[in-house]
Amino acid sequence: MDKIFLNDLKVDTFIGIYDWEKETLQTLGFDLEIDWDIRAAAASDDIVDTLNYGDIAQTIVNFVEASRYQLIETLAEDLCSLLLKEYPIPKLKLSLSKPVALHGQNIAKIVIERTKK
Repeated sequence: MDKIFLNDLKVDTFIGIYDWEKETLQTLGFDLEIDWDIRAAAASDDIVDTLNYGDIAQTIVNFVEASRYQLIETLAEDLCSLLLKEYPIPKLKLSLSKPVALHGQNIAKIVIERTKK
C-alpha cells in the first residue's frame, strides 16, 4: 500500500488536566501517515483522484481549535474517528505531541493507528 504523509502540522488549543492548561493556549504537533493507493492520481494528474491534503489539514485545524480535551489520548482517538468518517481513508497512523513542563522532559507524544470499520 502506498502512503501519504502530512507532517509537522501545528495547532493551538486548550488542553490538559491542570487549571493553567485550561487557560493557556498550547501548540500541539500532528503527523499523519495515511494508507492510500496513489496510482489513479498518478495516472490522471487530477486532485479528484487523491486525498486533498489541504482539506484534511483544515479539518484537523478546525476540530482541534474548537476542542477542549483533558488528555491527548482522547483527542487523538476522536480525531482519528472523524478523519476515518469524513474521508475515504482505509487506515491511518496519527502522532500527536504536546509540550509539557515536567523535569527532564519537554514533549509528550503518542502514536495511534486506526482502521476504517
